[in-house]
Amino acid sequence: MIELHRLRKTYPGGVAALDGVDLHVAPGEIYGVVGRSGAGKSTLLRAVNLLERPDSGTVRVAGQELTALGPAELRAARRRIGMIFQQFHLLSARTVAGNVALPLELAGVARSQRAGRVRELLDLVGLADKAGEHPARLSGGQRQRVAIARALATDPAVLLCDEATSALDPYTTVEILHLLRDLNRRLGLTILLITHDLGVVERICDRAGVLDAGRLVESGPVGGLLDEPGSALSALAQAVR
Repeated sequence: MIELHRLRKTYPGGVAALDGVDLHVAPGEIYGVVGRSGAGKSTLLRAVNLLERPDSGTVRVAGQELTALGPAELRAARRRIGMIFQQFHLLSARTVAGNVALPLELAGVARSQRAGRVRELLDLVGLADKAGEHPARLSGGQRQRVAIARALATDPAVLLCDEATSALDPYTTVEILHLLRDLNRRLGLTILLITHDLGVVERICDRAGVLDAGRLVESGPVGGLLDEPGSALSALAQAVR
């Protein structure tokens, strides 16, 4: 579903954010990328939908090579890639329903169709009774649920999660992780997430990779990596415990 081949990205000053990264995420899989601050996690995630365009290498999502697309084709391809963020990025002047409807408006979906789709999405994330509220009146967990509904509006095959639970308390984090796992199973949604929280990886990820200085130094099933003496993932786990 997601294939990254020899991705390289260097920032001014010669800092290599990505240094020849190869990554494959299978359809329907939840894959987590962990690493210390500055390892290149955010750059990697944003390269999947080309919000960060790599200097070299290829990005394929659902069989389509995004790095070969023109602007119009890329905009269309991005509708099949949802994304959620640590700080939610909701529009304060819009209601919950208005935030969820925004991607549909931008895609040119008719108003009558938008209304039905918004109701369906809010029911899916457990916020059917909050459609008329504004983000300021919601808890952090509820705001992230709105963001998830918005990300799913155009029926994406892939959901990218950028530290999606970092701003939440532990109880709410578990709730959001349960929701993501449920959506993965019900919709067949492929999820690629980055996190500094190994608990997130242990709780919902099928496989994980460790990014270090722009290189993917390890990748495999979560349980196997954690149980393997000397693995990079088990070393990270020991460092934070």
